[in-house]
Amino acid sequence: MADLSKNKKGICETAIFKSIFTEEGHGLRNFLYFKTGNLSQAEDLVQEAFLKLWEKCAAVFPEKARSFLYTIANNLMIDQQRRKKVILKHRQQLNSTATPPDAGYLLEMQEFKTRLESVIDGMPEKSRIVFLLNRIEKKTYTEIAAQLGIGVKAVEKRMHRALQDFRKLEIEIGRKKKK
Repeated sequence: MADLSKNKKGICETAIFKSIFTEEGHGLRNFLYFKTGNLSQAEDLVQEAFLKLWEKCAAVFPEKARSFLYTIANNLMIDQQRRKKVILKHRQQLNSTATPPDAGYLLEMQEFKTRLESVIDGMPEKSRIVFLLNRIEKKTYTEIAAQLGIGVKAVEKRMHRALQDFRKLEIEIGRKKKK
């Protein structure tokens, strides 16, 4: 693959991209299958990783494509697991209450949960990743910046955007309670 790095188009050429897919696709799927235990999920993550590689094809050198794919795929898998973990934790908290809550409270909590999940899912991917790394993984901005390969200011900006989305949700909830 060393001779491909001299090519100015890099992996944006269909033939080169196909060869990377042929060389790395199966191994990446196996890696994700091992980590997730779910073949369908692993295949979906492989498709997402290659889609992101295609979107960034001009910025990724052929010799770095494998590393890029594995990093992206692993981050996508971690994001999915975090979302599931948040949902599971929330469900466990709802199920562990000592006194059964009234139906109105349960309905309100379900609506809040739905809005919360939609806010998290609706965030731009970059803001969502920073938010989850900070609030779920308890990583500092400096750690997040190092992991994502961006500056601390970029992390701060992405977190600010994520928190703005949550503030909008709080305002919306406050309005509904006043009615």
